[in-house]
Order: sequence, then structure tokens, then C-alpha cells
Amino acid sequence: MSKLLLINGPNLNRLGKREPVHYGRTTLPELELSLVEKARNLQTELICFQSNHEGAIIDKLHWAEDEGVKGVIINPGAFTHYSYAIRDAVAGIELPVIEVHISNIHARESFRHVSVIAPVCAGQVVGLGIEGYGLALDALVNIVKGRLES
Repeated sequence: MSKLLLINGPNLNRLGKREPVHYGRTTLPELELSLVEKARNLQTELICFQSNHEGAIIDKLHWAEDEGVKGVIINPGAFTHYSYAIRDAVAGIELPVIEVHISNIHARESFRHVSVIAPVCAGQVVGLGIEGYGLALDALVNIVKGRLES
């Protein structure tokens, strides 16, 4: 059974409460539980992690490669738009990474339109609500199994 990592960045611990018009009413624990179950059905273990701290996210990316994780799904939150440190951590690991955003960052405020992380990712899912996480999980499982090119 391969291991995958889900990283959620700043303020995503507030899912279900913070700006539900953009992010919905599903809480982070509810989202994680559904994704862990989906992963189990795909014969995959999903490890979930959330932090509001840039360095902790970088440390977890390094940990993933060192611990035999096969791929990463990341919602970097606001770090998407300016964290070259997280971008460099993603680029510096030999794992496929898929970036996910619940809202369509390209249809919101102009400062949200650019992701500095997307260019070093295998793919990006935006604007599909929490369902985007499940799509990213399906894609990452296929990438890890060699059924999709990253």
C-alpha cells in the first residue's frame, strides 16, 4: 500500500467557518475523513497534515520524501501567491505534487491569480470545491501507479 500526503496550509483549519461562500461548509476533519476513506478504497494510505506555518509545511514536504511517501496533494492557501520557500521545497523533492484550491483563484481578486507553486507541480485543480481534493487524489494515485504522466 503506497502512502500519500495531504497538506493544507494557513486558515484551512477554519474550513466550514471561514468565508463559506468561497470555501463551503465542510470542515477540515470532515474533508480529511472522507479523503482517508477514499484513499483506503484505492488501496492507498493518506496522511493528513495542516499548518498555518510556512516552515512546518516545508519540513513536512522534506519528511515526505525521507519517509517513502509517493506523492503529495497540497493546498498552500495564501502561501500559493508568494511563498518561494514552499515552491523551492516542492521543486526540491522527487515526488509528484498536485496543487488544489477550493475556490477558483483565477476568478477572484487579482492578487490570487498567480501561483508561484503551480509551475513545479504535476498539476493543479482549482474552483471545484472540496470535490477537487478527490479529483487530485484520483490523479495522484494514477501518477504513482504509472498510469498518468506527471
